[in-house]
Amino acid sequence: MLPVTGVWTNWGGTASCTPAEVVTPNSVDELAAHVRKAAENGTPVKPVGAGHSFTEIAVAPGIQVNLSRLRGVRSVDLDRKRVTLAAGTHLHEVPAILEPLGLAMENLGDIDRQTLAGATSTGTHGTGARFGGISTQIREVQLVDGSGEVIRVGEDDPDLKAAALGLGALGVLTEITLQCVDAFAVRADEGTGHVDDVIDGFADNAARYDHYEFYWFPHTTATITKANTRLPADTPRRGPSSLRRYIDDELLANRLLGLLCEAGARAPRTVRSINQVVGRALSARTYTDRSDKIFISDRDVRFREMEYALPLADVPDALREVRAMIERRRHNVSFPIEVRTAAADDLMLSTASGRASGYIAVHRFHRDDPAASRAYFRDVEEIMVGRGGRPHWGKMHTRDAESLRALYPRFDEFRAVRDRFDPQRVFANPYLDTVLGS
Repeated sequence: MLPVTGVWTNWGGTASCTPAEVVTPNSVDELAAHVRKAAENGTPVKPVGAGHSFTEIAVAPGIQVNLSRLRGVRSVDLDRKRVTLAAGTHLHEVPAILEPLGLAMENLGDIDRQTLAGATSTGTHGTGARFGGISTQIREVQLVDGSGEVIRVGEDDPDLKAAALGLGALGVLTEITLQCVDAFAVRADEGTGHVDDVIDGFADNAARYDHYEFYWFPHTTATITKANTRLPADTPRRGPSSLRRYIDDELLANRLLGLLCEAGARAPRTVRSINQVVGRALSARTYTDRSDKIFISDRDVRFREMEYALPLADVPDALREVRAMIERRRHNVSFPIEVRTAAADDLMLSTASGRASGYIAVHRFHRDDPAASRAYFRDVEEIMVGRGGRPHWGKMHTRDAESLRALYPRFDEFRAVRDRFDPQRVFANPYLDTVLGS
């Protein structure tokens, strides 16, 4: 909901707007009526989820659509392990829906505050060389198109390859059918390692484990590695107690990190010393729990993020370039760099479309000097672009339609679908004009 001032701001503080009107429809029919009226008046419409995108993809220059009343289960097909959810359902609400059914989502990212529509429309993903992003789990969507018509796009419809990851450019998603899997547990093995060894072993570990990722702390040789193994659902829960994990993950990982980032923002020259202390304090642990409880982490410290997808084989050399650049340009970076993987898929605008991918994500604390943050992101982006990197649609980047067309073989095919679904550009905004063309 909008605050009293009428100004909407995203979670990272990187995008804001003052919509002319905010609507919170109680039904799909009510939503369709709003879109039809907007189309007749030439007013742009933009749905907004939880505001966890760092780009301006959710900025509403006209009518902002709040989907908070379109949530929950719409239908269940246990034989095919499919569940249809209203598109405004938040990811953190899904496990409680699926657990009684003996089901789970195949993979998740590490944040679950997003709406299902927002997460899939921006290409949210987890990690795992044999698993795609959340959008690859979609088998059908219902949406309101640019004429205000309610349409369904099923798995046999080639347009689903666009609509499953549509950037909000095709319409307002109202229902999403997910292909689920049998519930499962995960054993998490978290360790430490020297950054050179971890980078050298990245490809082997990505292939060895179901879900593998690591974090490197700039200005140190310290890393945290996370190797997750899928297990049967009835595997007993093991490892640190809920209280111990709360202390480790909430009090230490979040609150202490926040304090250290605040100190680094006030005195950037201390960042290198702080990171050295943090690197020496890292330790290993192993625990087993329900899949979503392993995949999801609390992220209370606010930051800005850029993430690029590269061909999987390019990740180690790209990381070495980033390390060298940070020292050469004397960037003071308090946040660790995150490295993940994803399987190739066939969605038109997926960052993993047509190629197995590795992801390099860089962050800056939200109170860091803006000029220093921009310079860091610019320098990282230059390296990623030089290696054919594709930017995450919901994270900071400066790419435009001309440069993106060269990266996505089906780019113009997506634009053609957009022309059919929204010929009047009812769902356009400045961000989409930049990345897709007006």
